[in-house]
Amino acid sequence: MVAVLLCATWVIAQQNQPPQGAGGGQAAGQATGGQGPAAAAGQGRAGRGARTKKVVLAWADTRNGVAQHDSITHALSQLERIGYESGTYDLYIRTDSNIVSFNPKKTDGTPASGGPSLNNVDAILFAGHRNVPLDAAGQADLITAIKDQGKGFVALFIGLTPWDTFPEMANILGAKYVGHSPFGNQPSTLINESPDFPATKHIPQVWTTPDPYYQPTDYSRDKMQVLLRLDVSKYAPVPGYTRTDGDYPVAWAKMYGKGRVFYSSIGNGETAQWDNNNLLRMYFEAIKWSLGLTPYEIKPHPLPADARPPQGVPIASPTPPTGRGRAGIPRG
Repeated sequence: MVAVLLCATWVIAQQNQPPQGAGGGQAAGQATGGQGPAAAAGQGRAGRGARTKKVVLAWADTRNGVAQHDSITHALSQLERIGYESGTYDLYIRTDSNIVSFNPKKTDGTPASGGPSLNNVDAILFAGHRNVPLDAAGQADLITAIKDQGKGFVALFIGLTPWDTFPEMANILGAKYVGHSPFGNQPSTLINESPDFPATKHIPQVWTTPDPYYQPTDYSRDKMQVLLRLDVSKYAPVPGYTRTDGDYPVAWAKMYGKGRVFYSSIGNGETAQWDNNNLLRMYFEAIKWSLGLTPYEIKPHPLPADARPPQGVPIASPTPPTGRGRAGIPRG
């Protein structure tokens, strides 16, 4: 009788144990101490069973970049951590463009098994650099995945750099790359044009940052919602900026068919920039929106009437941006 009572007591005690995160110990989300974008409690990465979270593919093929961006590693690891700790999504980091396909293959040409592909992800976090080696079939599959199937597409700053072998990327993103900021290496003042958008709700109306930003061209405010704009009225006129209206989008959101697309030029700085909570929360909320987890309909709007072009006496080309990789090569 004593043995039976002890056994029953042990079973009851085990059933009443508090639940733990998928990795055991602390539940996911507690590691941040309840601060930052990952504060919400959730469970860890799902096992081989049925998925309970969205799946994001971080696609970062940079082999053809003019110069490498050291910060990309930390940026992607931070966004993976936030998704994991919040229980919002599982993010898989890959540099192989062959998996951006509905028929992914191994290096020997045989079908790949397991892992992320366009068949089983809900959104793509793009951090490719310049002419990413994606073949014609992969390009067609990517268009279908976003435009027709409605998979989300969030591009980090580096994603705007020119992709001459895939012109349609400019239509996916909504703009083309002109070059680095013509205003040189000086602090930037950003204007929040869309304080109701999920990814910019937390951004102040005026946000001063230490970095210059890529300059976009061939964009239409009728087809995208500008979220953040560089206040170029703080600069003197320079040869590389010829717009007379003072428009210089830095972050925007748009639709590409059924797909929700977000791009931001912010993040093109030193690795430590990716510890900034405003920046991390912006991309985290953008990923959630692209996944359809946060409802918001795109609302294009014209350039605000108070926007101004550069003021004062024109100057020669200023000092170029000084952001450099480990080898001292200017980032491109």
